[in-house]
Formats: sequence, C-alpha cells, structure tokens
Amino acid sequence: MFPERFSNLPAYAFPRLRALLDHHQPGGDVVHMTIGEPKHAFPAWVTDVIAEHAEGFNRYPPNDGTPELLDAISGWIGRRYGVEVGAEQIMALNGTREGLYNALMALCPETKNGQTPLVLVPNPFYQVYAVAAISVGAEPVFVNAEAETGFMPDYAGLQPEVLDRVAVAYICSPANPQGAVADRAYWRELIALAEKHDFRIFADECYSEIYRNEAPVGALEVAKEMGADPERVVIFHSLSKRSNLPGLRSGFVAGGPECIRRIRQLRAYSGAPLPLPLQKAAEKVWADEAHVVENRRLYAEKFALADEIFAGVPGYQSPEAGFFLWLPVEDGEEAALKLWKETGVRVLPGAYLSRETAAGNPGKGYIRVALVAPKSQVQDALITLRDCLYG
Repeated sequence: MFPERFSNLPAYAFPRLRALLDHHQPGGDVVHMTIGEPKHAFPAWVTDVIAEHAEGFNRYPPNDGTPELLDAISGWIGRRYGVEVGAEQIMALNGTREGLYNALMALCPETKNGQTPLVLVPNPFYQVYAVAAISVGAEPVFVNAEAETGFMPDYAGLQPEVLDRVAVAYICSPANPQGAVADRAYWRELIALAEKHDFRIFADECYSEIYRNEAPVGALEVAKEMGADPERVVIFHSLSKRSNLPGLRSGFVAGGPECIRRIRQLRAYSGAPLPLPLQKAAEKVWADEAHVVENRRLYAEKFALADEIFAGVPGYQSPEAGFFLWLPVEDGEEAALKLWKETGVRVLPGAYLSRETAAGNPGKGYIRVALVAPKSQVQDALITLRDCLYG
C-alpha cells in the first residue's frame, strides 16, 4: 500500500497547470513561460568532450565522482567563494534534486530532542524540500517568504521551542521564484541560529551564477568567516542554470567531511552516478567561466527589457538574480487563465509553488514568468502579458 504519510504530498505544479488551462483554447500563438528550462546555448565543445570519452559508457562510473571532476569542482568553489574545500568534502550529483532529497535521507535524525524533527521550508518552495521531509518522517514547517521579509523566509522569527526541534533548514538563494538573494547579514543570522539550536542548513544555490550586479554571497563562504561548525552548512550547485545544461544532470553537494561521508554511504546503495563521458564534460564545464559570463549577459538584457516594460506596474520588483519574474496580480490562477485564453502566453500561478499557512498562501497574488526564451520572443510576450493583465 502507498504509505499514509505520502497521502499529503504537495500537488505538483505542472499537472495542476494543465488541469487549469488545457481544456481551453489558447487566444494566440502559444508562448511557454512556465518551466525554468534554460534555452541559451551551452558550450559547443561539450559534445566533443562526450564523444572523445564515449568509451566510458562501457564502464561503471565512480559513485562519488571522478577525482578529476571533484578537483574541478573544488577549484571552482575556491575561485568563486574563496573557500578551500577538499575532494573528500564534495560528491558529484546526478542533478541537484537527487542531492536535495537524499541529503535529508542521510542526515535527518529520527528524533530531535525527543520529538519528531522539523524541517524548515521557505514558502514558496521547490517541491522536493517538502517531499524529502515527509519521506524521512519529519514534519515540514512552511515559512512564508513575502515582500515584507525581502522574499526570504524569516526563520529567526520562529519560537525557540520550534527551533529546538529543527533538524534541517532548506534555503534557496537566489530564490526560486522571487529572485531574492540572501545577503551576508541574512546568512550570518541564519548560521548563528543554526549553531544556537543545533540544526543544519541545506543551501540550494543553483541560481548563484545568474545575477544582475554583484555575485551573491555563499553560505559556505559566510560559515567559514564565522568559524562555524564545518558540519553546519551543506551546499548544492548545478550546471543546469549556470551552463544551460539541464540534460547533463550534473551537480554537486559539498559540506563537512562527516556530512559528505554519510551522503556518500547512502549513494553507494541508492544513487545514480553520472556516466563517465558526462563526468568528463562536467569537469571541463566547471573549469570554464567565459560561457557563464555570456549567459549572464543574455539574461541581463532580458531583465532590462522587463524593467522597462513593467516600469509603470504597481508592485513590480526587479529581481536581483535567477531568471524568473514574480509578478503581482490579484489572483494568480485567474491571471494565468485570462492570459492563456486571451493571448496564448502560458505562465504559472504562484499559488502552485506555495502551501496554505495560517497567514495565507504567499503565492496566491503572483504569477511566475520564466525568461528563458530568446530575447525577441521574451520582449513580445512580456508586452502582451502587460497589456492583457495591467493595461
């Protein structure tokens, strides 16, 4: 039988969207702005590297990542954050969703201070956070991330008796969907809170390389500055957004030696390591920054367009990072349906990324719009969207 604890899984966003829209005819040529699937070109030489090492498909790949790949990731962390992280503190992932799920399986205790452990989840949230918590028998606590809190969850505002039960706090910075960035002060407060109440921080930093002005500060970077327990922070990164390679399924998790030992131990039984030719490609991609700079430039152009197009829209906030717009509307479902029926532009209601709480659903008054299409298509679609919803 299906375990009872899974009966309350959060409904996945895209089946809900299909149920909302697909029995209506689109009001124009269909433009997809729902899924955060990068469309910019990845480095042309990636396929050459895969072909050159194709014989590796004939061998089982190492579970944790090849030494060369781990060294490349270690070098990138050092260059990006100024933190020395040895290969023994890194594990390659088959996409970070796997890591965000399995890290909780490996590191969440069965009890915390004699009670069911709590897992803090920003609301809106990436669905895997909540499902991982339910899978390990923990209780997810959804903390609203709204305009009043800078679109970051105010974990410090929780009661001490709640924080004493927390085993893990998920945090996404830059945030999906709002594009908010945890600054150094936010990280310092959260890490100090984790030290005081003895919980771990899972920092989902997959959008860290798509930013407007300054590179976002990293959780591991601040933890080192503070001299925090090296097991306190676990970070997750990916080539999907940074390098436009979602199909490569290459990411990594890094943290304290004991955390990574336990995650590696679980991976030995249940993980799906990256095939060797793909590991060789990932090794080269992590070592190259030129394509990342160009990728960031292309997104900056589209954000500049958005700022111009929505300049007169009340409540519009230009995101600091990521590649989504989080646009204020009266009701996200009604706005998405109206937009689809009248124009053919397809967006995601913010409520589909959020949970109802005592304070309401923080995504209800928003739609998420992905700026992954080519610039000209994005420009036309945003003008159409503005005229339809805000005209």
